[in-house]
This record gives sequence, C-alpha cells and structure tokens, in this order.
Amino acid sequence: MGRQHGGRSVTLWSVKPRYIAIEGPIGVGKTTFAKALAGRIGADLLLEAVEENPFLPGFYRDPKHFAFQTQLFFLLSRYRQQEQLPQQTLFARGGLVSDYLFAKDRIFAHLTLNEDELALYEKVFQALDCKIVKPDLVVYLQADLDTLFQRIRKRGREYERNIQENYLVELSKSYNQFFFHYTETPLLVVNTNQIDTREPEALNELAREIMTMRGGTKYYLPQPR
Repeated sequence: MGRQHGGRSVTLWSVKPRYIAIEGPIGVGKTTFAKALAGRIGADLLLEAVEENPFLPGFYRDPKHFAFQTQLFFLLSRYRQQEQLPQQTLFARGGLVSDYLFAKDRIFAHLTLNEDELALYEKVFQALDCKIVKPDLVVYLQADLDTLFQRIRKRGREYERNIQENYLVELSKSYNQFFFHYTETPLLVVNTNQIDTREPEALNELAREIMTMRGGTKYYLPQPR
C-alpha cells in the first residue's frame, strides 16, 4: 500500500522485514553491522565480494584509467549474487541481511564514468535491475568524513590507502543525494558517528528500530555511548 509523505511516495506494510539491505559510503561499517545484525536476529548473511574485484587496487591508484573495468566487474558480480538468492533464504528462518543494495551500483557509476562509458553502463544496468528482488527494508548508515577516514585507516586494507579525499567527499555527497530521493523500499537512515554498532546495547536498539519499521522513511539518531 502506498501513501504520500512530505511529497514523497512511500511504502507501508504490516509485517517485519525479511530481506534487509545495509548501505552507506566506504568505511561507514556496512559489513560489520550486517554481520552483527544477522547474528542478532538469526538471519542468513549475504556479503558483497569486494576484495575479489581485480581492478579495485588499480582504480584507487588511477581512477580514470580503471573506472569502467572496476564498475562493470562490480555490476556483474553483484548481479550474479542476487540472481542466485534462493526464495527459501528470503522467507524461511530469520530472513536475509545483505551488506549492499544492488541499485547503489549506479552511485559509483555516475561518479566515476565518462559520458560514453556511462551510456553503455546504463544499458547493462537497466537490463539486469528489472530481474533483481527488492529488499523489504534498506538501512542507510551515515557518518561524517572524519569518522569515515578513521574507520578506513583502522581496518587497514592495503588497497584503500590510496583513496583520495576528494573522491570520498563526492561519494558521501552522492550517497546522501541518492537516499534523499530514494522511494523504492522503506528506508531507515541511521547516524553512526557516535556509536559502535557491534556494542550489544547499541545493536539491540538498532535491531529493535529495524524490526519495528512498518514503512516510509525514518531518521534515527542513536544516543552516544
């Protein structure tokens, strides 16, 4: 059932979400939270195979040269994962938690590809996106730039050492713009600057917010611990 809220079309439903996608910019803690949430609610876990992209290290060194190869590899890899989602995973046990949303692939494409590359990319994306199962709920994790850089440095991935500050700035802006206009599914926006989503009390509160979402868009600011 749809309803207008603040000029935006939102989706309303009366049961708890079974398929939850976690999103946010590089370094915000998507995978960490997805793992913790799946364990907390007894759901299966779907993780994006980021480190399997052979073009990613080259992209962070020379974005212009490696952008198209990197983006196309991610798009096809994400599609293969989504295509293989068995229905019993979505509707049995505790459902499914994923650390990415398929539609977010376009955020990176529009940020990194030139006009000709983007035109070809869009044709491929449109052919694949219509075949993808949409999640019941998207959880968008936000953090300011200082927090993102701190978390990136802390996890110490070799290929992320070459991430340029202006790229992360533009990526964060693009994420905010994308989800400001996002209406495909219910959306929970969570500010994570002051919390550790692995900490039991914070995790319990977030899980409660997620499992009681009944549609629309909600902004949640956890109390710092």
